Amino acid sequence: MEKYLEIIKNSYSSYWNYLKNSVFMELNWENYFYGLIIISLIVWGLEAIFPWRKNQSLFRKDFWLDTFYMFFNFFLLNLIVLIALSNSASELFNDVLGIVGLSIKNFQLLEINKLPFFTRIFIFFIVVDFVQWWTHRLLHRVEFLWNFHKVHHSVKQMGFAAHLRYHWMEPVVYNSLKYIPLAIIGGFSAKDIAFVHFFNITIGHLNHANINWDYGGLKYIFNNPKMHIWHHSRELPKERKYGVNFGITLSIWDYIFKTNYIPHSGRDIELGFEGDENFPKGFIQQEMYPLGRKD
Repeated sequence: MEKYLEIIKNSYSSYWNYLKNSVFMELNWENYFYGLIIISLIVWGLEAIFPWRKNQSLFRKDFWLDTFYMFFNFFLLNLIVLIALSNSASELFNDVLGIVGLSIKNFQLLEINKLPFFTRIFIFFIVVDFVQWWTHRLLHRVEFLWNFHKVHHSVKQMGFAAHLRYHWMEPVVYNSLKYIPLAIIGGFSAKDIAFVHFFNITIGHLNHANINWDYGGLKYIFNNPKMHIWHHSRELPKERKYGVNFGITLSIWDYIFKTNYIPHSGRDIELGFEGDENFPKGFIQQEMYPLGRKD
């Protein structure tokens, strides 16, 4: 137990120092703080230049709530929960394997660090996106998890910052399910992770943005605003009641597994979910909502 408490303590200390260094610009390419700000401002500018819903304000409904969510989930949530949880869970997993004389290295399939940079990046990106796609389907399929995911689907007007409106439990689920496959192909550098992370954040912002784009032929590979808006549709056919268009960065999984759905232009469709008129409107209330559910 003492070992795990030390891991948690060191995790908080290290991440707090990282966060300070980010804000005071003492980092270079791995500065997620200003990276997020730059990406957000660029995509927000694109919303102003290429609006899909021209009558939607740049300061749309819940703009400031989503902006708060964006910074809370991207930075403070890591400080409060995820870094310590990930590090201690990783150590616990290795300790359990150690009981039977194994370590995570026994399961590693590739010496990934010996591969060329873009090969490593491609493998990391594909594995992460595929696991996240299945996890996303799980969030819609399991009622307990859906109650947490409702926070994200409570968005009533799409804009870039809606990308990071989600309950703190979601990254716990995503990270837990990503850990084992990534550990098996481990050896990625911080630069590898940052490269993929910034790319995914950019595509995720664009998916939720009020932009009149579908990327042409690339729409069958990359998720896009005209596809993702149907994922947020309040009404779907009964045979699609568990959702559609689950792609995070890539849309190709939806086309492969037949969960794609774009019946017509979704520019003016109503967003949300059944019963969302009774869903809490404030940050604290939304965070507490799933914890008070009886069903």
